[in-house]
Amino acid sequence: MGTLKDSWPVVAELDAVRRLRVIARSTAGTSFAECVVDAPFDRVWGVVSDLENQLPLMITDIASFTVTSSVGERLEARARSPLGLRARFDIVLRPGWCLMQSRFVLGGMAAVAEPDGTRLAFFGGLRLPGLRLADPVLRPLMAPLGARALRRLAARLDALDG
Repeated sequence: MGTLKDSWPVVAELDAVRRLRVIARSTAGTSFAECVVDAPFDRVWGVVSDLENQLPLMITDIASFTVTSSVGERLEARARSPLGLRARFDIVLRPGWCLMQSRFVLGGMAAVAEPDGTRLAFFGGLRLPGLRLADPVLRPLMAPLGARALRRLAARLDALDG
């Protein structure tokens, strides 16, 4: 007779985009979007992971984003808004995965290679007390933000290729 361990079902590991989708869907007040980009993973992730140059182009609320320290896959950065507001971010950045959080903001990007290009995902949201209560109203208002950020990134990839 086999042990419980022998009969336990094997659960497939989620890829980076699916993990990011789970985080976004289980976090109140977030925006999530994904698309397939007609470019190889290495090309896409090379652009996406250039946080200092790409985040201000993708997100209009970021005027500048400066990495202040980097140890392995852990980074710290400072963001400044067009209005002069500042935030410090803790970041985990590895191939295909970026998760960022500050005191009031949570965000991330993920990518996986697909036969016809690269599946790319983006999410962002606020970290505020009581946000879960406002989620049914807030989520539809936030939804266009992720799609807009992805459109800007796709346009940037096209411009770099052209």
